[in-house]
Amino acid sequence: MEHYADQYIGGCWRPAAGPDTVVVLDPATEQPIATVPAGTAAEVDAAVAAARAAAPGWAASTREERLAALTRLRDGLVAHRAEIAATVTAELGAPARFADAVQAGTPIAVASAFLDVLADHAFEEQVGNSTVHAEPAGVVAAITPWNYPLHQIVAKVVPALAAGCTVVLKPSEETPLTARLFARLVDASGLPPGAFNLVTGLGTVAGAALTAHPGVDVVSFTGSTAVGRLIGESAGRGLKKLSLELGGKSACVVLPGADLARAVNATLANVFANSGQTCTAWTRLLVHREQYEQALAIAAATTPKYVPGDPSDPATRVGPLVSARQRERVQEYLTGAVADGARLVAGGPGAPEGLDRGYYVRPTVLADLAPDARAAREEIFGPVLVVLPYDDEEHALALANDTEYGLAGAVWAADDGTAVAFARRMVTGQVDINGGRFNPLAPFGGRRSSGVGRELGRHGLEEFLQTKSLQF
Repeated sequence: MEHYADQYIGGCWRPAAGPDTVVVLDPATEQPIATVPAGTAAEVDAAVAAARAAAPGWAASTREERLAALTRLRDGLVAHRAEIAATVTAELGAPARFADAVQAGTPIAVASAFLDVLADHAFEEQVGNSTVHAEPAGVVAAITPWNYPLHQIVAKVVPALAAGCTVVLKPSEETPLTARLFARLVDASGLPPGAFNLVTGLGTVAGAALTAHPGVDVVSFTGSTAVGRLIGESAGRGLKKLSLELGGKSACVVLPGADLARAVNATLANVFANSGQTCTAWTRLLVHREQYEQALAIAAATTPKYVPGDPSDPATRVGPLVSARQRERVQEYLTGAVADGARLVAGGPGAPEGLDRGYYVRPTVLADLAPDARAAREEIFGPVLVVLPYDDEEHALALANDTEYGLAGAVWAADDGTAVAFARRMVTGQVDINGGRFNPLAPFGGRRSSGVGRELGRHGLEEFLQTKSLQF
């Protein structure tokens, strides 16, 4: 087991200020694999001070200088792809193939996309008799979650640095090893000391100190809606620029005429990926009442193919959840759904067969729940799909929008035009049309309780800029 006793502050690894540590567990074995420092408010102070000291110089850097450093960082991600995937598998439990393709591969694509955005972005425009300059917004507090640990780091840190901001990163205490690996790659990229800083620790201590710090200008947080509200209140008191990417309970709507089998199978793959620990997962499948039982039959036949197992095995499709707390949360939702009258189409409460050790749950499909049942309305964050019938297109739209969230969704139809017309009426930040693919250049973010602000592409870069108008 590795014992790390330092934080990355001011361009070097400094001994931790206090003796307290965070224990990192392997979710598949429940055994400790490492300890990292539990950062203190004093370490947050030091990191913010280093970021503020580096801010003027990095803000004055040229586009070419930023491109050169961030290209080296991207190339480091490419060179260490296998190590990144193995690290995510060890501390998150992501299956090996998924860890390589998505947990390691997607951040590389996102970093490359931001290099393209930076190369072409206009930081100055003429508006009438005014010249409008887009300037770095200052010191950024980046607080990232555990479910896609490297992707969320890259989606915040790379555009912040591209904008000319300096950064203090506080990663989730569940997955700090990926963040430490990222800090190593930053250190090798040639960024000036203090441009990027890492403080590991608890959200209630290091995270709270960072969001409330008067030396922070921008707070970018990804996580639960409940914590997002607290961070929003803290950042609001300091009048900081704020970006929140929060929870979701996204609807996948299958309109009559769509390929039902394709839509159901794609939905299961979407919901069960990363053990259901995805904020954009299509966890509500809406099908016409006349196709309801057919959809359930397809789900019942397909779900057993998603067998939980050892995430280090290349054949495994579903790994454990990240922690005992997360497993218990999902189990409570499953037992509650059964009490609410749910029909278990597949899965259900309890551990998967032969997996008494590790934070595993059974991939589950629920039917016959009322739309206002907890499992049908609240974010479960596990491999659980709720199937709901609708009577007509207007009823489907009402069900899709009947949620406090507005992060993602999907529409399947006989043709793209029909799907687009329906999607345009959904209150959500993004919609996949007939199996549309992830686009690292498109803006990502939600509405309502799913957050404020956007990540990725040009919109993601602009979250870290402030405008200044010069009138002539």
